[in-house]
Amino acid sequence: MKTAIITGASSGLGTEYINATLKLYPEVEKIWLIARRIDRLKILVKKNEKCIALPLDLNDDESLKKYKQTLESKKPEVVLLINNAGFGKLGNAADIPVRDQTDMVRLNCVALTAVTMLTLPFMKRGATIIQVASIAAFSPTPRMTVYSSTKAFILSFSKGLRHELKSRAINVLACCPGPMETEFTSVANIDGRSRFFSRLPRCDLKKVAFNSLIKAKKGRAVYTNRLIYKIYRVITKLLPSNITMKRL
Repeated sequence: MKTAIITGASSGLGTEYINATLKLYPEVEKIWLIARRIDRLKILVKKNEKCIALPLDLNDDESLKKYKQTLESKKPEVVLLINNAGFGKLGNAADIPVRDQTDMVRLNCVALTAVTMLTLPFMKRGATIIQVASIAAFSPTPRMTVYSSTKAFILSFSKGLRHELKSRAINVLACCPGPMETEFTSVANIDGRSRFFSRLPRCDLKKVAFNSLIKAKKGRAVYTNRLIYKIYRVITKLLPSNITMKRL
């Protein structure tokens, strides 16, 4: 059964990826929605019969085991994997609780890697993987030091994996959007605490989801939306990081 799998599916960009998948992947028969909040997943499942809820906490080893078992029992043909789950925290690294910082690494890096590796055996030629990173991947970001480091990992991991999977005709795209109006800012404790962040242009969730899927289907490696962030991406390649770093 042709299947799409979306992590972090219960809100924000995740829900927009559901809508974009339904439009751009008519051949998909089932969409597995992975998130912690079962109540929100149930609402999404009621809206479309193709959707199946998998309430998992990807920072929990038992949830990863359950995901592996589900794959092995259902044996889906995964044509699309979108690793969207992740979170960040604003503040000086020395002031943020250690557990928050290690959880960022676990979810943004470890869980993303685990889900990708567990899913790959169920993907055939022509399949697509989208790893959601951020413009924070392009340069270290003081006061979001750990978060930007995890996103840099995702960008590097995506590029390397893409090269490895070329022989299997499986494309990997790193989606690197700018700030969006989601729950991220409240979870990250950014609201009202960063004038610089509040001035940055917001990206449209629907456009990010739809356009990144189109670019991925075309075989692109990285997607960044809005001209200002495309320029920033180029600048960070040309200039040393001690110039491009901006304290949030």
